[in-house]
Amino acid sequence: MLTEVNRHFRERRVYGEEMLERISKDTRLCISMSGRPSNIGTRFHNYLYEELGLDFVYKAFAPANIEDAVRGIRGLGIRGAGVSMPFKEAVLPLVDVLHDSARAIESVNTIVNDDGVLHAYNTDYQAVSDLLVAHEVDTALPVTVVGSGGMAKAATAALRHNGFTRGTILARNEDTGRSLARKYGYRWCPDTREITPGLVVNATPIGMAGGPEAADLPVPHDFAAAAATVFDVVAVPPDTPLVRFARERGIPVITGDEVIALQAALQFELYTGVAPTREQVRRASEYSRS
Repeated sequence: MLTEVNRHFRERRVYGEEMLERISKDTRLCISMSGRPSNIGTRFHNYLYEELGLDFVYKAFAPANIEDAVRGIRGLGIRGAGVSMPFKEAVLPLVDVLHDSARAIESVNTIVNDDGVLHAYNTDYQAVSDLLVAHEVDTALPVTVVGSGGMAKAATAALRHNGFTRGTILARNEDTGRSLARKYGYRWCPDTREITPGLVVNATPIGMAGGPEAADLPVPHDFAAAAATVFDVVAVPPDTPLVRFARERGIPVITGDEVIALQAALQFELYTGVAPTREQVRRASEYSRS
């Protein structure tokens, strides 16, 4: 028993020494800010830092006060921050430079700190756009975007950019729903009664693990069953109730873990200046979900 205990402490000491050698006063910190943080981004970024030999470390946070958190990014010299629900719009007045991807949809998912100047981007938009192309989704399909928040803005902008001209914003909030629909030439509806299913995009937290609606579908069962393709941006879990429902009926799906991997790769490049290869992104994504 004593030998086993000694071995355990020797292993801990070696591991600690390795960590001390890797993390120093010069190590750059990147973070994520989310109402319900997960380990996915933390594992994804730290995996690539290790593989590429970069002197960075990544940590997830759930800020109690977003204004204080953004001041901390600036004051502590934090290099970058991923921004998730419910902070994507709240950070808009707190940054210095809005880049086109964030300005166009008035939603931020990435902050980069360049010597105290906070630059804001939205890599969700590019990830959604790339996935629509990769999955060869038919642009003739009518689209239903569920939600009207930051992720819905990114998804709707990407859909229009990719040629989806017939769309509906299905949102509980009439003001934000109508505003988003009007901006992109879609219509707003409070329910599914007058909507024809085609491509159904869930851009709400419904189905997210740990939330009050973790076991729910974002649309009625009969509406989801009639969809031609389902796109759920919720990443945790990757097999959300909507994704499972669609797969059980043979409906093609695009999942939130695909979105989070692509947008994280784009964030990674903004933070570090290094573009990981597709194979490195694949391995990091697999590791982040293991």
